[in-house]
Amino acid sequence: MTSTQMANDTRLVYDATGLGRPAWAMTSPLLKEYYDTEWGMPVHEESALLERLCLEGFQAGLSWELVLRKRDAFRTAFVGFDADLLASFGEEEVERLMNNPGIIRNRLKINAVLANARATVALREQGGLDEFLWSFLPEETIAPESEEDIPKYTKEALDMSKALKKAGFKFVGPVTCFSLMTAIGMVDAHLLGSHRRGSSGVWSA
Repeated sequence: MTSTQMANDTRLVYDATGLGRPAWAMTSPLLKEYYDTEWGMPVHEESALLERLCLEGFQAGLSWELVLRKRDAFRTAFVGFDADLLASFGEEEVERLMNNPGIIRNRLKINAVLANARATVALREQGGLDEFLWSFLPEETIAPESEEDIPKYTKEALDMSKALKKAGFKFVGPVTCFSLMTAIGMVDAHLLGSHRRGSSGVWSA
């Protein structure tokens, strides 16, 4: 099966060892590694959450593989997504970032990272980003048999989006929030039959 055929398949694609993954995770070694080791696993550390939230924003309108390829450059450019350091960035740093060929150079998204860092610092007075995001954990997860069964967003993602925007975060629409929720294990979006289903420990298989 070619990469194009796999990308058009909405159900599990099985490898030579019989392990099933969604088609998107079989289109490149990078995405396969990400799926097998990281996607859907719980994240609680502040800088790691800020990174994922901001990278989801950078992905809007683009491919996740592109973001992953630039991830190391993002981490260097945005000082490990340390909220305190980023909150101190000004126009000089924005211009430097806009001239960095290693990242996605979108001024609105770059400024969103800085706004998100400032909002993250402010949230510490209310328990912090981890407590804030995970407060939207749904009472149950989804059980998709195909990619078509996965919604674009849920009520919890919509509520998270509204709350984040109220707290000063940018590029946090409900679709982005739902993508974040699946990426950090708040929702188990692994297809039924996937070898990664239930791997987060948050939800049973």
